[in-house]
Amino acid sequence: MDNVTLLQKAKEARKMAYAPYSGFTVGAALLTKEGKVFTGCNIESSVFSPSLCAERVALAKAISEGEKDFVSIAIVGAPKDEEPAEPCYPCGVCRQVLSEHVDLSAFTVVTEENGKAKTCTLKDLLPKAFVFEK
Repeated sequence: MDNVTLLQKAKEARKMAYAPYSGFTVGAALLTKEGKVFTGCNIESSVFSPSLCAERVALAKAISEGEKDFVSIAIVGAPKDEEPAEPCYPCGVCRQVLSEHVDLSAFTVVTEENGKAKTCTLKDLLPKAFVFEK
């Protein structure tokens, strides 16, 4: 699947966001190695800590359905009723959670800036990920 199509799926997911407190809506589309796409949107809570980021919603949906191999995630975000103009990168919590389920060097993060796809690896965004040795 190309980055433009993945971004479009993230934009569709963004429409479902529940963000009455921040007003900042985010959509994510997580691509598996088999070509399946799992979407998520941010879901806020008035006490904030149980709020969910779009990336973690998409990842939880995928894992709960037995998926384990991921290649890319597209993320778009902007104030409600505005088109994204700036790239929307995963927060620190999402970066760490994603890092535990993907190959940091190969997994790509796709964002959009002024209508054009931008891509980087998760390792670019989290160069010194915490790794728990079992």
